[in-house]
Amino acid sequence: MATLFTLTPSSKSSFFTPFKTTLNSKPHFPTLRNPLSIRCFRPPETDTPPELKKFWGWLSDKGIVSAKCPVKPGIVTEGLGLVAQKDIARNEVVLEVSKKFWINPDTVAASEIGSVCNGLKPWVSVALFLMREKKLGDSSAWKPYIDILPDSTNSTIYWSEEELSKLQGSQLLNTTLGVKELVANEFAKLEEEVIVPNKRLFPFDITLDDFLWAFGMLRSRAFTRLEGQSLVLIPMADLINHSPDITAQDYAWEVKGAGLFSRELLFSLRNPIQVKAGGQVLIQYDLNKSNAELALDYGFTESRSERNAYTLTLEIPESDPFFADKLDIAESNGIGETAYFDIVLDQPLPAIMLPYLRLLALGGDDAFLLESIFRNSIWGHLDLPVSPANEELICQVIRNACTSALSGYSTTIEEDEKLLAQGDLDPRLEIAITIRLGEKKVLQQIDEVFKERETELGGFEYYQERRLKDLGLAGAQGEKLPWIGEV
Repeated sequence: MATLFTLTPSSKSSFFTPFKTTLNSKPHFPTLRNPLSIRCFRPPETDTPPELKKFWGWLSDKGIVSAKCPVKPGIVTEGLGLVAQKDIARNEVVLEVSKKFWINPDTVAASEIGSVCNGLKPWVSVALFLMREKKLGDSSAWKPYIDILPDSTNSTIYWSEEELSKLQGSQLLNTTLGVKELVANEFAKLEEEVIVPNKRLFPFDITLDDFLWAFGMLRSRAFTRLEGQSLVLIPMADLINHSPDITAQDYAWEVKGAGLFSRELLFSLRNPIQVKAGGQVLIQYDLNKSNAELALDYGFTESRSERNAYTLTLEIPESDPFFADKLDIAESNGIGETAYFDIVLDQPLPAIMLPYLRLLALGGDDAFLLESIFRNSIWGHLDLPVSPANEELICQVIRNACTSALSGYSTTIEEDEKLLAQGDLDPRLEIAITIRLGEKKVLQQIDEVFKERETELGGFEYYQERRLKDLGLAGAQGEKLPWIGEV
């Protein structure tokens, strides 16, 4: 059956739009909201590595920490983390770092390369700064910090082609490829406009892999949502790891003044739960991120059902004969030509999704609702079923889209569940299986919702019945009433 609107399964990225199908995109790097633990691929070590000792000494020399600091960098299961040196109470400040030790666009502007970074996107300039400091080696003032940064994380941006193939059919695969393409395009522009013309400042080779490394460090480690700050790397503070067991919505960090008469800014990190000496200080990165976002940003997933999501993209096609009217109605109600709906496992459909679907499917005998006299009231009508034909078309299109999306995966739900049950999987394979299993479960859930809806079409009250009731021409059960004077 031909449809009057399109529905496209779409991938989601929290801050880039490499393709039309990427969702909820923003043009600036600051939508990256939380720091990431260092997730190295080597097993935990019992002895403190020399790089970590030098880093701690550097922190002490700079006055960032003292012997009384409640936390210290340490080897943990995740790689590196913050370990309590004493019992730490809930909401206790564990670390404060002055702005002069932050790495942000201001740091870049004040550096040797500041003059050639004017006009660059903030994240691009910080990535360039980070790459350069790494290339400078012993000449870098930031060497002790650079040396404890991992070569990569388990973020999907670092996966090989073979590893990415395990994400076949998933939205995360499309998003990852789109982000990598965007990074490559940004690097090509940066190389041409800044790096090559300024060989005195960049006397070493800088490659796309270098840029991708820096991008991944920023995406996984930068603090944002700080008052007055857009993108900040904070040495020591960014070692803090994530715990799925911490569900507090309050953020564990803030920017504040150093004192009543001081203009100096401090980054303050608090401990959200009580920790015993020797335990690891942990925070919640973000309760609202899906597993796909966690995998893309940080390189891990969680088992909680609400982390599993799938985003449907609904679009009014320009070929629709009522395109202008539908677009006007959509925009008047805070939507647009294209709308994105995040469907979360075991949670209801977004409330606005059905009205938008009914709008897209309007046509034929229902097209009178698009006339201007209904313009101020049509959204209220769309909150409820319009007609059997309209509601049936919605169900068919959604179910067909789910079937098509499910056919793109190379494994079934049952096969993925069996693989996960085996345990002891490669971390990246486990991420891939978790992602595709979660997406398929959500698609199955969507299909079941509309399958059930199809069976209920005959029991809905549609616009015509509601209108007759409003006019007093139908009874409470929808039956037509006899005209006055009829026997």
